[in-house]
Amino acid sequence: VQLQASGGGLVQAGGSLNLSCTASGHTLSRTGMGWFRQTPEKEREFVAAIKWSSGRARYADTVTGRFTVSRDNAKNTVYLQMNSLKSEDTAVYYCAAGGPTYGSRWVWIAPSGVVEYEYWGQGTQVTVSS
Repeated sequence: VQLQASGGGLVQAGGSLNLSCTASGHTLSRTGMGWFRQTPEKEREFVAAIKWSSGRARYADTVTGRFTVSRDNAKNTVYLQMNSLKSEDTAVYYCAAGGPTYGSRWVWIAPSGVVEYEYWGQGTQVTVSS
């Protein structure tokens, strides 16, 4: 599975960006995709994720109410709509996909652990100026 993320950029605080991530190859329909972010000062952290089948989404507390994750199964693409951006949202954003090893952890809701995602995109930079 190869993941291609795009949509990052520079935006002023309070603005919006929409990230997208397209998967090619064989994706596991019983899992889904997630978004993580990382800065030089912090470890990679969970942002949001969504299941392919049900569309059930999960969010980190820090982005709930501001970010929305969605998917287009026909296009094998997941989106992250980011509104009301803050300077602390500045990071490299990575998309990731679930695989067979931890497939059982996707039964009810998308997992939030880095290790539970087996495929990773290259990252896209999001910079929010204050």
